[in-house]
Amino acid sequence: MRSFILLIDTVISIYIWLLVASVVLSWLVAFNVVNTYNRFVATVGDMLYRLTEPALRPIRNILPNLGGIDISPMVLILLLVFLRNLLFEYFYY
Repeated sequence: MRSFILLIDTVISIYIWLLVASVVLSWLVAFNVVNTYNRFVATVGDMLYRLTEPALRPIRNILPNLGGIDISPMVLILLLVFLRNLLFEYFYY
């Protein structure tokens, strides 16, 4: 059972890092630091979008419009950290 819990913990950690990478890439694109016409940047951006958007879309639908600020990745990261801590609290010890 421990190895399964550690696997879930690793998957959650990887997904959190993917969320962070998606946010950083969106900032770099918004401030014209990277060019989306570059094939590698476009491929990485598309991959990150396809991996993170299904989890972020329901949160964006619930949150109110804050202008140009999107806090849905932060909310999702907090939920994932809470889920990971809950998993360890109930099943690991």
